[in-house]
Amino acid sequence: MTGTIEFGLNTFGDATNDLQGQPRSHAQVIRDVIEEGVLAEQVGIDAFAVGEHHRDDFAISTPETVLAAIAARTERIRLGSAVTVLSSDDPVRVFQRFSTVDAISNGRAEVMLGRGSFTESFPLFGLNLQDYEVLFEEKLDLFMKIAAGGPVSWSGTVRGALNDVTVHPQLEEGRLRTWAAVGGTPQSVVRAAQYSMPLMLAIIGGESARFAPFANLYRKANEQFGQPNGPIGAHSPGHIAETDEQAREEHWLNYRTMMMRIGKERGWSPMQYEQYVQEAGERGALYVGSPETVARKIAATVQVLGLQRFDLKYSAGTLPHEHSMKAIELYGTKVIPMVRDLLA
Repeated sequence: MTGTIEFGLNTFGDATNDLQGQPRSHAQVIRDVIEEGVLAEQVGIDAFAVGEHHRDDFAISTPETVLAAIAARTERIRLGSAVTVLSSDDPVRVFQRFSTVDAISNGRAEVMLGRGSFTESFPLFGLNLQDYEVLFEEKLDLFMKIAAGGPVSWSGTVRGALNDVTVHPQLEEGRLRTWAAVGGTPQSVVRAAQYSMPLMLAIIGGESARFAPFANLYRKANEQFGQPNGPIGAHSPGHIAETDEQAREEHWLNYRTMMMRIGKERGWSPMQYEQYVQEAGERGALYVGSPETVARKIAATVQVLGLQRFDLKYSAGTLPHEHSMKAIELYGTKVIPMVRDLLA
């Protein structure tokens, strides 16, 4: 099992503060993320993915541009999105941008397709939220046809038809690795199996074991479709420092700032420290602590869900770049080897 597991990092390009508590510009945050991606390769991490957002608390709106910059400075690490909001984009352009990253990186690009957790992109690009479902379903169908390679014929209601069209640039070899990002609905899990897509479970709250039925449903759906199982991954937030106390001290207030901003928009109650400690405990979705604490928790999640990939969302609101760099170093040099030993 351990030989097939990949370990990745995710960031949304959160708008960070410096060590004195002053906000960094979006431009500086983007440059920081590039340095974080380069460090991730240096410390042996398998994959690095960046998110797409269109709001002032996140700096990255075009993941592929940032990935291309990282690709030019790395040689081994996989580079992907987390996630590409396909509903408000054009499948042709998404494929073209990622096939370009694939060329720059010599075959290391991957794309994670999802609906996203925010809706700002819909009005920004002139789309109606009432079309939320049909936009994703039709665009996913078109994207997967394009990703299969060769001429594409397709028609739908959300964009113009294609008739025997080949989208360029094509990949140099193979197919673009395309994950389905799923928040936890059975329909989304079955759809991932229907298109033979690897499954990425976004676990951002509660016990990871509650997602076991979705992992099992994915395996059962693949069996019913008469095809082999694709990889199953999980994405969860966290932070690593030398000790549990240091990790929580660095992470808590920055994470709380982010959650309070989002919570105010969505009508959530303000997060209390007791809730935070619970989520950072053995059964919560926050992987916060020393390398030993985080490694034990990741190993348990890998086992209970039967994962082939685990991604840590290491950025946390205003958490300074310097703390993220240290967390990346500890994840690659200490946490991942510990997890592999525990699973062995």
